[in-house]
Amino acid sequence: MQAADLIQLGQQAQDAASILAQLDNAAKNRGLMAMADALIAHTPEILAANAQDVDAAAGSKFLDRLTLTEARIQDMATGLRQLASLQDPTAKADQAWRNEAGLLIIQQRVPLGVVGIIYEARPNVTADAAGLTLKSGNAVILRGGKEALRSNMAVVNVLQAALKSVDLPELAVQLVTDPSHEIANQMMHLNGYIDVLIPRGGAGLIQAVVKNATVPVIETGAGNCHIYVDKAADLQMAIDITVNAKVQRPSVCNAAEKLLIHQDVAEAFLPAIAKALQDHGVELRGDARACAIVSDMIPATDADWDTEYNDLIMAVKVVDSETEAIKHINAHNTKHSEAIITENYAASQQFLRQIDAACVYVNASTRFTDGFEFGFGAEIGISTQKLHARGPMGLAQLTTIKYQILGDGQVRA
Repeated sequence: MQAADLIQLGQQAQDAASILAQLDNAAKNRGLMAMADALIAHTPEILAANAQDVDAAAGSKFLDRLTLTEARIQDMATGLRQLASLQDPTAKADQAWRNEAGLLIIQQRVPLGVVGIIYEARPNVTADAAGLTLKSGNAVILRGGKEALRSNMAVVNVLQAALKSVDLPELAVQLVTDPSHEIANQMMHLNGYIDVLIPRGGAGLIQAVVKNATVPVIETGAGNCHIYVDKAADLQMAIDITVNAKVQRPSVCNAAEKLLIHQDVAEAFLPAIAKALQDHGVELRGDARACAIVSDMIPATDADWDTEYNDLIMAVKVVDSETEAIKHINAHNTKHSEAIITENYAASQQFLRQIDAACVYVNASTRFTDGFEFGFGAEIGISTQKLHARGPMGLAQLTTIKYQILGDGQVRA
């Protein structure tokens, strides 16, 4: 693929975006339902392509992210249908008022335009991104990782055909089929064609885009997420939440990577929590106090506290107080998702106020940080920055504002 080909994709996306911005909600929903039906109808072809990717990636720790099943394709279709049931974010004005000159000023939601997404081995992102951008009136250019190229091509072909079948622009969804770093770098500099770039993947990918792109970037987060077990925690709740947050899907960004536990309950609680985790195959790496309580833990290194494992590994630290836990989390987290397990209201409120993260939980698993779980239909990513968008990015976060000003001849004095 040459730079000229990438520019052509950009031009085609701009043309599609200009059409999408004018569509009413019914037309967008028609496209979403057609895409959902097409995913189900073409499940065998998508799974066949995915099987080739999975075979080629045998042994990768990201195999779970890469693998599609009938159930996961069904979830992708369900996400598209849920998007169709949501309000069109561009169909209403945020607010309107008259100024002293008598001008009617309307703050209107409008699409961003062309959204570029650079992501790794998550073929479900392909459908989620296509649905979210269509519903919000944006065109999308997708650049997935080489590990999922066959899967992504199969999904995009299905989605494009579905859009065409209901007289919508099929090039509203486009895929960069050259997975080289050179093309990714050129995409990061496609100013004038891409309005915003969203990276999804590990810390290395995200930081490469943030540091090198000249196109505006929304930084999505790697997930060095923590569970803090307070001295007022319920033990069974702490076990259930910690196991779920670590084990259910260890390769995803909202999986917990660290366990902090208050010293007052460490002797009583830690052996039980550790056993529950180890029974699920989790390797534990502890600080000195944690290792003294659970002797078969591996001693943690300084690097462990900053590492997103994406694997069945968890680092464990015993802390003197909630204040120490909060300080440690804010020093080492990636501003993604953090949780406290406690029956103490004051402790929960301190944690909610003082933790610096997009999503902060009390007595719940970090695995709920997800656009689908939040009722957004799907997500374009989990933003860990503080400008424009933060947390799971749904439809509203894929829009910006335009001021429409109506007058009857006013001139400024």
